[in-house]
Amino acid sequence: MTELLLTVDIGNTETVFGFYELGPSGVGRRAEDGLLAHLRLATRIDRTVDEIYLLLRQFIDARGLALSAGMAAGGMAGVIISSSAPSATQAMIDVSRRWLAIEPLVLGRGLDIGLTIRYDNPAEVGPDRLADAVGAHDLYGGPAIIVDLGTATTFDVVAAEGDYLGGAICPGVMVALDALISRAAALRKVELVAPRSVIGKTTVESIQAGVLYGIKGQVTQIVADTEELIGPATVIGTGGLAELLAPFIPVITQVEPWLTLHGLRLIWERNRPPTTNTERRGLLSER
Repeated sequence: MTELLLTVDIGNTETVFGFYELGPSGVGRRAEDGLLAHLRLATRIDRTVDEIYLLLRQFIDARGLALSAGMAAGGMAGVIISSSAPSATQAMIDVSRRWLAIEPLVLGRGLDIGLTIRYDNPAEVGPDRLADAVGAHDLYGGPAIIVDLGTATTFDVVAAEGDYLGGAICPGVMVALDALISRAAALRKVELVAPRSVIGKTTVESIQAGVLYGIKGQVTQIVADTEELIGPATVIGTGGLAELLAPFIPVITQVEPWLTLHGLRLIWERNRPPTTNTERRGLLSER
């Protein structure tokens, strides 16, 4: 019997939904194994519960999930949410309760993640950072350094023993670029593509050089300083800008766009409720 898991990563800029197939056919050693479909939406705190449901319903209907034999037989087994935007969390909880008839798991509310958190105050660690750490340790072991290239550029460190050690948080590339443009009247937004050289010959190229070589230098140096403390590590790029920026940053040796969702799937499986709602599939799985 096929069951589905809905993983939800609510970021400051985007919310990513991932539909995973559970069971033997959906288990693998890659983050995307079992990932049947994914959807990115802009994170908006003014979206109502009904709006979120309708967007999800249109998406799964377009992908044919609602018509699949597996969904009809097994249904939605669970929902797990990671949120860096608390104001948007409750709406997603309400979607799960009202439309899926499932009590969702929310990362950061007493869930067992399987890693020891060596942070002064573990409650301060962003849930997406913990999900990344869980996914990275499952795929690559440790030591590992996860570079999440999104609204913020975050660095998360997992020790060889599986301890989450902490990391660093920097302004993200787009945040820095937007700040530059907004503070300098003579500058304008540019496309993030590699310039001909680090020595820009036009204003556009100069901005591109500053942004791209800047993030390259930032990541390279922070990784080098971290490896002085923990030894050689696998460096994993993830986040919304990873596929765009990672090829420009040689120190990133692995790119995992779905690392957060993979970590959420693992955490849900570790904390899976003793009984699921497969007999109460909810309206999302019904025609």
